[in-house]
Amino acid sequence: MHQHFDRLRLVALNIDGVLLNDTFSPVIGNFITSRGGVYDAATERRILSQPRRTAGGEMARAAGLDVTGDQALEIYFAERDRYVADHPVRPNPGAEQLIRRVRDLGLRVVCYGGLSKPHFDTHLGAWAHLFDGPGYVCTDSFRPGIKEIAEDVFGLRLEEVLFVDDVARVAEAAKGLDVPFIGHPCSFQRTFMEELATRHIVDSLDAIDEQLLRTVDAEAAAGTIWRAPVAS
Repeated sequence: MHQHFDRLRLVALNIDGVLLNDTFSPVIGNFITSRGGVYDAATERRILSQPRRTAGGEMARAAGLDVTGDQALEIYFAERDRYVADHPVRPNPGAEQLIRRVRDLGLRVVCYGGLSKPHFDTHLGAWAHLFDGPGYVCTDSFRPGIKEIAEDVFGLRLEEVLFVDDVARVAEAAKGLDVPFIGHPCSFQRTFMEELATRHIVDSLDAIDEQLLRTVDAEAAAGTIWRAPVAS
């Protein structure tokens, strides 16, 4: 019998970039640079983890295209379809083990992301029985979705949910709400997470082991996820 967690009740895992390989930022980068635009850290920051229409508008602007955000997205997803034909969407190493590890420790687990549920069903449907609540939460209309997932979907307090994401925009929101967070960054996102003083950044899902989960739990209970302990 595992010792209970003092504060954590749920682990929310982002789908693309955490559970699945990142098949978005490489295509976004090529979408922009192939049209003479510049894809740098600032550009990526304006695009990732935004509502789709907003992201589409930012991509069009960066690429110098005179199209709407929706039109840019249509072009982008056609290009992504061609990309994934050669670079298939697949679970990241250690993804299934992480989900099972969280469950075996007595915590609930949910998946979330900006695409609609068929994306989850297609690529993680075989593991659907391992997730709790709705299994998958589409956050496109309320990104980044921290409060909505914790409070509205699961009825939990913010400090009871650990978010694992690859994008610093989510880390920034978590910091503002004092919410437990572990970063698994892609592309330029590590630098942004470090600038936010994100305490826990991992290079592999295997690094999110019982020891790290219990460390985060202790910090959540003490209110020190984002703040240094108060000296006595």
